[in-house]
Amino acid sequence: MPSKSTNKSAIQYLGLVLFAIALLIFTAMLGLDNYKFTESQLIAPFAPAEGETVYWKQEAATFHQAHLKIAAEETGLLTETMRSTFAAEKKLKETYSIAQARVKEFYETEGLPQDVDEEGNPKTNEDGTPVTAQIWQVELPSWKLESERTGWIKNAATGPVSDNPWLFFLLTFGLGALGGLLYIIPKFTAKPGIKNDHIFHNPLTRGLDLSWRSLFLTFTTVGILVYGFYYMDDKLFWPAVTGVIALVIIALVLFAHNSFGRDARDAGPEGLSGWLGILAGTYFIGFYVLLYWASHHIVAWVAMVSPLSEGVYQFFSGKESGGEASQWFLYGLMYTTIMIVMGIRMISKYRHNKYQIIRTISVMFFQLAFAFMIPEILVALNKPWYDFKNIWPLDYDFFFSWSIDGFLNTPGSLGLFMLGWGIFLIIVGVPLMVHLVGKRWYCSWVCGCGGLAETMGDPWRQLSDKSLRAWKFERYIIHGVLVAAIVMTGMTLYTYFTGTGELFGIQTGGIQKWYGFLIGAGFAGVVGTGFYPLMGNRVWCRFGCPLAAYLGLVQRFQSRFRITTNGSQCISCGNCSTHCEMGIDVRHYAQRGQDIVRASCVGCGVCAAVCPRGVLRLENSSEDVATRAETERVIHISEEGGVSLMG
Repeated sequence: MPSKSTNKSAIQYLGLVLFAIALLIFTAMLGLDNYKFTESQLIAPFAPAEGETVYWKQEAATFHQAHLKIAAEETGLLTETMRSTFAAEKKLKETYSIAQARVKEFYETEGLPQDVDEEGNPKTNEDGTPVTAQIWQVELPSWKLESERTGWIKNAATGPVSDNPWLFFLLTFGLGALGGLLYIIPKFTAKPGIKNDHIFHNPLTRGLDLSWRSLFLTFTTVGILVYGFYYMDDKLFWPAVTGVIALVIIALVLFAHNSFGRDARDAGPEGLSGWLGILAGTYFIGFYVLLYWASHHIVAWVAMVSPLSEGVYQFFSGKESGGEASQWFLYGLMYTTIMIVMGIRMISKYRHNKYQIIRTISVMFFQLAFAFMIPEILVALNKPWYDFKNIWPLDYDFFFSWSIDGFLNTPGSLGLFMLGWGIFLIIVGVPLMVHLVGKRWYCSWVCGCGGLAETMGDPWRQLSDKSLRAWKFERYIIHGVLVAAIVMTGMTLYTYFTGTGELFGIQTGGIQKWYGFLIGAGFAGVVGTGFYPLMGNRVWCRFGCPLAAYLGLVQRFQSRFRITTNGSQCISCGNCSTHCEMGIDVRHYAQRGQDIVRASCVGCGVCAAVCPRGVLRLENSSEDVATRAETERVIHISEEGGVSLMG
């Protein structure tokens, strides 16, 4: 067998070393700082609101501050220096719990405070009873700890990262990007064209065999559902409903469709799975878990990019302070940087194809301008954060009450334009554009999820499962997510316009919270990106994205877009199927001269770019729209019938 490694230049090896060093520093940063809390930082979130006229609210705020100070002295929170975010979180929880218990005990013993008027006289109801606060209005709420925890820990940080953010920014973002470019740029000197280079033997790109894949999927899914139980405040309803639906889909595919024991296909050759891919996937999954659900453990990363966030905010707002970074600024900056660097790699690999070059530049531009810079500028100008290219139902919280109110309450006409623009895209923009050019206009040219998949995820595009079983799972899951998004949005709009909080006994807030947790974070982030090295780069786009499902339905039945094939030229090399990130067995169609019309096809055009014979072409046509998926253009030769064109 030929060598499984490719020849690399000294510059490329240097690039790999620099990238490895940057990744090591990036990871180690989380353990470099210490954490020392101060009294002013601790009680600041509980200060009485300025201008507050309700007596018991002022009294409760002052009371909370006093008991937090006492509890902090008792636990040593203000005197000890914690060595990690885990120790800081533990001490914070202990302190808060003591203060919370004492506040509750006081009000249960002494009674709840009564409201008074401006002259200090007790207020009374119509029946003469005093106006008394409710216990939930004066206690120390648990949600307050959750909301303030990240800020407390970030403000308490002291050490090399918090003292030298720019240095660590250069050692991570700067060094990592430089290393990536040093590895990528020499590729432009090689001959253009596709080279598989043992992608199914490389320890980073060979994917998972069936047993490993099943193991990772099972543990990840069960882990998300179990954590979801705690995320939903120990309420079992939505995790249980999701678990039942998952079991029903599994039963339908395996037994109702007679798929059990059939169509099982490994992602790579026989033998051990790629160990580097497993490590990379595990790292990605861990990153997303921290980003979405434990941001207080990544305050060092956030502190590192905060000067940049503050610079952008202060430059565009004209203010001298403000604009501290959150974990979402960190994520947006990382997302954009990775897409630009890996987009250059994408161009180097597919530079023999003009369509791929232009498409890659397009997704890089939309990510940098529309998804990252414009929203940050809007916030600096005191406008709502808004990504003009994001579309419902991918933008699932577009119709949430806080979002609509934000649009309506924005001074001027910009907020109304944002609301109208979003609705226009849903009703007119999506069906019109998909009809004209297919779902590729969004999924492969505009979308940030697709852009990351095409750039960072390109080394793993060959790992998509091409089996019939995977296609059956795909249809049930992705359309199920679309239905869930529609139901949630319908309930949201109903409760918004009626002023009620529930529909058919179901709390709208509960389904919103669960959808955001399971689909917006668990599926799109943890699985959708974390599984790039394990199951391919379009796991989210293929199995979970509700907008892709909407686009796909229009494409399947109303679009002029299709991939035409010339079956007589096909040599069955399999390049097209290998490189299809959406799990479509393109060769199956090409061998039969059958046009490809699939709801899942994102029109990336890579199948055409890697075909050595020019068999595949991306076209838009209104001819034979209703029958093009069934039409076969195959030359049949036999002794009885001679030469005939089957169709």
